[in-house]
Amino acid sequence: MSERAAIEVYDTTLRDGAQQEGLSLSVADKLAIARHLDDLGVGVIEGGWPGAIPKDTEFFARAADELQLRHARLAAFGATRRAGGRADTDAQVRALLDARAPVVTLVAKSHTGHVERALRTTPAENLEMVRDSVAFLVAEGREVVLDAEHFFDGFLLDRAYALEVLRVAMTAGASTVALCDTNGGHLPDVVADVVAEVRAAVGAPMGIHCHNDTGCAVANTLAAVDAGAVQVQGTLNGYGERTGNADLVTVVANLELKRSTPVLRPGGLAEASRIAHAVSEITNVPPYSRQPYVGASAFTHKAGLHASAIRVDPDLYQHTDPRTVGNDMRMLVSEMAGRASIELKGRELGLDLSDPVLLSAVTEAVKSKEAEGYTFEAADASFDLLVRRVAAERGLGEGVPDYFHVDSWRVITEMRPGDAHGAALSEATVRLVLQGERCVASGEGNGPVNALDAALRTALDPSYPELAHLDLVDFRVRILDAAHGTDAVTRVLLETADQESSWTTVGVGPNVVEASWEALVDGLAHGLLRRGVPSRA
Repeated sequence: MSERAAIEVYDTTLRDGAQQEGLSLSVADKLAIARHLDDLGVGVIEGGWPGAIPKDTEFFARAADELQLRHARLAAFGATRRAGGRADTDAQVRALLDARAPVVTLVAKSHTGHVERALRTTPAENLEMVRDSVAFLVAEGREVVLDAEHFFDGFLLDRAYALEVLRVAMTAGASTVALCDTNGGHLPDVVADVVAEVRAAVGAPMGIHCHNDTGCAVANTLAAVDAGAVQVQGTLNGYGERTGNADLVTVVANLELKRSTPVLRPGGLAEASRIAHAVSEITNVPPYSRQPYVGASAFTHKAGLHASAIRVDPDLYQHTDPRTVGNDMRMLVSEMAGRASIELKGRELGLDLSDPVLLSAVTEAVKSKEAEGYTFEAADASFDLLVRRVAAERGLGEGVPDYFHVDSWRVITEMRPGDAHGAALSEATVRLVLQGERCVASGEGNGPVNALDAALRTALDPSYPELAHLDLVDFRVRILDAAHGTDAVTRVLLETADQESSWTTVGVGPNVVEASWEALVDGLAHGLLRRGVPSRA
C-alpha cells in the first residue's frame, strides 16, 4: 500500500451494503453504483461474492468488459477453502479467480467459538484453511485482503488465537488484515485498545470494518485509524444489515476535513453530496436528510439567532464550508425565524428583501401564516409567492401575475354498490374568468385532487399551453390538531415539476380538498412565473 493514499478507502456497498433490509440491486444497478464510487475516488470496490451468488458472478463477468475504473480496484469477496479440502480444488476459491478481480477479500474465522460451532472444525484446521487459501490466491497473482470476522469478540475471548490467524495470513502473503466488529457491539475505547495491541504484536497493515449497532461505527473507524489502521471499510450512506455499516462519506469527510488526511482522489470529496444522492436514487432508499455532511439538512438553519450570526459570518454556526462536500447552506422559514432568516432565505431565492419595511412585513406575514398552520420550511415556492404578494401590496414589486380569476369550484366523488375496491370516480368542475370571459370546465380523476387538476388544466390549456410541461409528482397530507378528528385543520404539501426542477407549495384548509386546491393553484402559478409567462387573463 506504500504507493497509495496513507489511508485506503475500501467500499463494500455492493456486498455488505446490499444486505440491508428492503434493498435489492440488479447487476445494472451494481455497475452504475461502481462507476459512482470510482468517481468519488475510493481505493477498492468490493463487488460481491462470485460463485456463491449468481447475480454477483454475472456482475464480475460484465464488469471485466464494461467497467473502466480510473481510480479504484475491484475486489471479489469469498471464504477460505472448506475444512479438509485443498484451495486449488475448492469450487468457491476457484470462482474467486474466475471473477478476474485484481483483489480478493477472504473472510476467515478469528473467533474460536465460531470456528468450532459455525465451521465445525478445529482451530488448527482453520489456520490451515487460511494459510492454504491465501497462499494459493497470492501465487495466482491476486492481492489478498483477509477479513477477520468477529475479530474483536474473538480477541477478547482468546487473544493468542485471534492474533495467530492474522500472523498466518500475513506469512502466506496477505497485503492487509481487516479487523471486523461484525456484531457492531464495541465502543471506540475498546476498538482503539485492540487495534493498538494488534499493531504492536503483529505489525501488519490493518483495515477496520465496523457495523453501527451501537451507533459508533464512524467513531470506531476513526479510533482505529488513530491506533494504526491504514484501511477503512464501510458503505456509502451507511447501508447494511441491521443498523448498517460505517458511512464511508462521513468517515472520509472527517479524515480529510478534520484530520487533514487526503484519502480520496483530488476533488473527490466535493462530489460526495451528488454521488450520495445519485446512489440513493439507484437503491430506491430515500436520502436521509440529517445525514452528516451530505444530507439536505446538514447545513440548514432555522432559528433566528443562528441566521443573524450567519449573515455576519457563516462559520459562526457551521463546522465546515458545505461546498467542500458539494452541499449548500439553506435557510428555513418558520415561526422561529427572525428578520435575518427571512432576508437570507429571500437572497437564496433571488429576492431582494433589503428594504426594512418590506422585510418587516414579510416576517409578520410568515409568522401569521404559520400560526394558521402553514409551513414554509419545505415549501419554497409558496414562500416566493408570499414575498411577491406582500411586496406588491406595499408598492415595492410587481407581485404575482393574475393568471386567472377563480369564480367557484366543486368536486363530487361517486362509488356505486358493487363497484370494485378503488373504483370510485371523482368529477370536478371549475368556473374561472379568463380574458374577461367566464370559463367552465370539467375533469375526471381517481381522486378529488386529480379531478381538480384535470379540470383546471382543461380550462387553462388554451390560454397557457406551457402547463403541458408541468406535472404533479408528490402529494403529502398532514392533519393538524388531530384531537378534533375529522374536523381538524389539514395541511397539504404538493410538489410540481418540469423538465428542469421541482418546487413545493403548501395549502391549509378545513378539509383536504380545500387545502389541496390552494396548493394546486399556487403550484401552477409558480410554474408559469418561473417560466416567465405573462398573464393572459
